Amino acid sequence: MTTLLDRPLAVDAMVPSGDVGDLTDDALIEQLARVTEVRRRVDARAAELADEIARRSDAALGYQGLAQRVGARTPQLLIQRVTGASGREAAVLIRAGEALAVTQSGVPTVDAPTWLEPIARMVRDGSISLEALDSVRMGLGRPDDVVTASHLRAAVDRLAPALTSLTVEQIAVRARALRDDLDLDAVHRRELDRRQRRSLRWSRQADGTTKLWGVLDPESAAVVTGALDAVISPRRGGPRFVDPERADRAQELVDDPRTTEQLALDALVEMVGVAVKADRGAVFGTRRPEVRVLVTAAELRRGVGVAEIEGQTEGVSVTTAERHICDAGVLPIVFTDSGQPLQLGRRQRTHSRAQRIVIAARDGGCRFGDCDRPASWAEVHHVRPWAEGGATDIDNSILLCRHHHMLVHDNGWQVTGSGEGAMAIPPPGATAGRDPVALPLKGATSRRLRT
Repeated sequence: MTTLLDRPLAVDAMVPSGDVGDLTDDALIEQLARVTEVRRRVDARAAELADEIARRSDAALGYQGLAQRVGARTPQLLIQRVTGASGREAAVLIRAGEALAVTQSGVPTVDAPTWLEPIARMVRDGSISLEALDSVRMGLGRPDDVVTASHLRAAVDRLAPALTSLTVEQIAVRARALRDDLDLDAVHRRELDRRQRRSLRWSRQADGTTKLWGVLDPESAAVVTGALDAVISPRRGGPRFVDPERADRAQELVDDPRTTEQLALDALVEMVGVAVKADRGAVFGTRRPEVRVLVTAAELRRGVGVAEIEGQTEGVSVTTAERHICDAGVLPIVFTDSGQPLQLGRRQRTHSRAQRIVIAARDGGCRFGDCDRPASWAEVHHVRPWAEGGATDIDNSILLCRHHHMLVHDNGWQVTGSGEGAMAIPPPGATAGRDPVALPLKGATSRRLRT
């Protein structure tokens, strides 16, 4: 049997030496891609070695285990000692090695998650990283009485083709969403688990300042980050405004000498100050921080499924959606059978608030595949320009963050379509790596409608 340990890594042949400053743009990108592939293959070999160290250091072997014989309490600590890696990196190496492990006969070992084999192959050939593999494994979870290994294998087969175009963070989100789809009854339990981990702590520092840190569950995060985004979004790529008054306010924030982090803290302190001074029921005046919960009508009727809090990556239960409906009512958004919201017309160039809500529900944020800007930071782009007869309709509109909106308008890119299959076409002569870019729909609810 041939394993990664037997495969040569011709680094010099794959990555010619020389001054990187002499490289053309195309060559620079190509060499980075080659170096990345080599690094991934080396990491895969390290994972196999780490897995073997873990096996030879099994707790059942006691002091005769490899790690303890050389003075390390655990195999993870031994790997840290040898590699200089962090504890998390060493743990990822061991978990990835377990997924890559095979016996001499080529049959996966008892402990290896066999349902990960398609992705393990991608790791072996350098297509994806160990972190991508680990994100899939952690996101999909373990087989149980409801979600079998066969179910997880089917989810892996669905996920694998997209892995090379996603970041590790996006892979983790996609994997967790697939697990939700496989076990709808457990969505509420996982939501409660995340809520149980919420916390807020503060500590007085030696210099007189106070350090504040916490963990927010998705529902709490939607309230807090939604309020802060309304304040600081112009500093972090938020929308440009047509209304002169709003544009002036946005420019004031951009020009403010405070850092974005200082603005966020000052805004939070001001919100708390308003809250403690307000009359009962008058916190934030007449406008409450908006939390939009999206859920399909079919799942709402059944009482089982996955709802989406706009701007958050984790699904919540239908019971949470019902609670928000009870508190705030329902804003119906009508979709076609393919998941496309209905259009409203060409009466004006700028989109109405209702249209923006609908487009945000469909797109889920900036549509460029590797962009993580949420809908609250995005601008609505006319696919066919309004000046050329394009309607201010939902099916002629797409969400782009400021950076990608300016890329389209100022750098000659062209957007085609707004629904599934939309693409961004680079201008002629663009450098390597500028093939047409997919603009996937990122709204979790619209994805569920399509599937």
